Amino acid sequence: MNKGVPLLEAKGIVKQYPGVLALDKVDFDVFSGEVHCLAGENGAGKSTLIEIIGGSYKKDEGTIRINGTEVEFASPKEAQESGIAVLHQELPVLPYLSVAENIFLARQPRNKAGFVNYSEMYRQARKWLDIIQADINPRSLLGSLPMSKQQLVSIAKALSLDAKIIIFDEPSAVLTSVELKRLFEIIGSVKKEGKGIVYISHRLEEIFEIGDRVTVLRNGRLVGTRPIEEINRDTLIKMLVGREISEEVPTERKEIEDKAVLAVKGLCRKGIFEDISFTVNRGEILGVYGLVGAGRTEVIRVIVGADPLDEGEIYIENRRVRIKSPKDAIKYGICLAPEDRKQHGLILGKSVQENIVLPSLHRFKRSLFLDYGRMRSYTRKFVSSLRIVTPTLSQKVRFLSGGNQQKVVLAKWLGMEMKVFIFDEPTRGIDIGAKEEIRSLIRKLAEEGRAIIVISSEIPEIMSLSNRIVIMHNGRITGCLLREEATKEKLIAYSMGANHI
Repeated sequence: MNKGVPLLEAKGIVKQYPGVLALDKVDFDVFSGEVHCLAGENGAGKSTLIEIIGGSYKKDEGTIRINGTEVEFASPKEAQESGIAVLHQELPVLPYLSVAENIFLARQPRNKAGFVNYSEMYRQARKWLDIIQADINPRSLLGSLPMSKQQLVSIAKALSLDAKIIIFDEPSAVLTSVELKRLFEIIGSVKKEGKGIVYISHRLEEIFEIGDRVTVLRNGRLVGTRPIEEINRDTLIKMLVGREISEEVPTERKEIEDKAVLAVKGLCRKGIFEDISFTVNRGEILGVYGLVGAGRTEVIRVIVGADPLDEGEIYIENRRVRIKSPKDAIKYGICLAPEDRKQHGLILGKSVQENIVLPSLHRFKRSLFLDYGRMRSYTRKFVSSLRIVTPTLSQKVRFLSGGNQQKVVLAKWLGMEMKVFIFDEPTRGIDIGAKEEIRSLIRKLAEEGRAIIVISSEIPEIMSLSNRIVIMHNGRITGCLLREEATKEKLIAYSMGANHI
């Protein structure tokens, strides 16, 4: 398969930022008809390499060749014109435009008068959506769709470019199992057409399922490139993190106090979920599992006051409370680390320090001014204790890795003595090493007596973290299992609507 001239060859790529060597003489290539996986922890340099290949960033050294011809891209448009399509991890969507307008942005079909031919654009968008079996109206506003559907739109857009090289950067992070299976079928089809696929994923099972070769980066350097059939899971993990590590979190637990910190009874939001009741005890981790669209996040949004509640009751330590806004939730000691940390959990253009102190600014007031010395000491404490990797406290959080961004979200709340911590997909898009750290932090919070809710689509994560697991389907709770009762088969069955097993 890997004979002849590669479709894409990057040689000796160097990229340096102030104080950071992001890529240090990295080599990478893709041949016709192969899936070449690119792996590495957050901050390893994967996205930087892809942005250079896709024309968004300029390299400092090295060469890029397409079919043996050296190229120099001044923009993503030039890379597209050379046959490269990039499906980014952070979806570059315009929420107030339609699905079709997002798919054909800057290349809309036009009529003879030069105006956009909307009927033709909707027809073509429908064609590409049908190819990936996405039941999405091309006229819908993209922002009205859940993240999994937005990801499918991005996949349709990448395919519509008819590129020779398609780069998928963490495409599966928000897809359901059915959508992921369809994605793999699509990748298999374009592979047979002789196209080259670059597939970036933190999920090792995906790499072994669809990859032909895998290249591992660590700290901006090339660790190695290996055919998939020559390595196993343990070998790949060691390449990724430089040491032996287990993806599983120990499941031993101390006895949980029968003392409810949070209790919800009969929560209902019409048309979205109904009759949701559960409790979370002091020192307990309650897992919430379900397929995308089951209503998990929607329930949590009501509990933290982000969405209105139609019916039901919320109790904090046996006292009924009325939560009409996130400010109310914080007052009662409830905090949320949201699924989309970049959009809802952080202010990307602000510094690490500004993000961490934001919820507790009132503590640093000195008359009419803020005590910046105390703010720095406060921030350093959490940067140190959570091992947040950042060159300075003034570094903008947009430039941190996913795992470190998640730690900044957590640091915001740790100093405020919250009673209930809610984590929505806490390790989504995070590498193996950072996952282990985040899970350890969650377990430590439980050991300190906090009540924890963890929403996750990953069965191993839910089963290894939780004391009890609530399973949802179509806006209802279909099962509640103790950790020792839970099996993968039971979770899947309940998540698909079974009401007894």
